[in-house]
Amino acid sequence: MSITVEEKARVIKEYATKEGDTGSPEVQVAILSSRIATLTEHFKSHKKDNHSRRGLLMQVAQRRKLLDYLKKTDEARYNTLITRLGLRR
Repeated sequence: MSITVEEKARVIKEYATKEGDTGSPEVQVAILSSRIATLTEHFKSHKKDNHSRRGLLMQVAQRRKLLDYLKKTDEARYNTLITRLGLRR
């Protein structure tokens, strides 16, 4: 249910603001979005997996907090990120 190492490295490389960047809000939101998409696919075939559903909800809340922080600090970066990820807001 987790993303692979290769997928995570690809996401980090794509959304990094500079070389070696793994902690910027853009990278964290992109990784969370990838994990959320993976879990969403998991729930299509495992409808009663409530333990993992709790983890999904916690990840969605964490992504929301990071997006709120980014919007508060730099709205231009926020707007480019949600358009790149295709998130509704």
